[in-house]
Amino acid sequence: MATMLVPPWLESLLSTAFFTVCRSHGDAGRSECNMYCLDCKGDSFCFYCRSSKHKDHQVIQFVFCQIRRSSYHDVVRVTEIQKVLDISGVQTYVINSARVLFLNERPQPKSGKLGVSHLCDICGRTLLDPFRFCSLGCKLVGIKRNTGNASFNIEEEGIIISKEEEEEEMREGSQRDINPSTPPPPPSNARRRKGIPHRAPFGS
Repeated sequence: MATMLVPPWLESLLSTAFFTVCRSHGDAGRSECNMYCLDCKGDSFCFYCRSSKHKDHQVIQFVFCQIRRSSYHDVVRVTEIQKVLDISGVQTYVINSARVLFLNERPQPKSGKLGVSHLCDICGRTLLDPFRFCSLGCKLVGIKRNTGNASFNIEEEGIIISKEEEEEEMREGSQRDINPSTPPPPPSNARRRKGIPHRAPFGS
């Protein structure tokens, strides 16, 4: 039953290497391989390959993200992936003004989890919010283990984050950084500078 809940291209996607230089267009300006075709289920490819080989295919573009110094992980925009997968239960983050989620589990030290209320069901990674999984990869493991009612079937329980909701969360400073040890920002009114109060102008 679990196989029915997992798209045939997902495991290939999670094992694909991104942000390498395209072998066919290495001298061009946009030659990094940051795209994946759901129809072909092959290797990642660049902007020029998409134009020539995947013009009418279903393609997802990935975002390059530096988490910490010398530490890089692949993330995908929520607006891209939620069109083809139910991403409910997966922790999302706001990075560079875009809401994203991670493809695979990220290593985390085992210590320092005392008092943490939200953990990934699969790898135990600390989460910022009450989600079940830290990444698509961990959700895939959860589905295979038949833990709960997790599914990637967008027709069953797909949850769409509207553009308005995403913009509102970013305005409110919901990013809180992708490092769970970073405390949330102070309330917005605490950042306002106190000045001399001004009376409203008298009506004419």
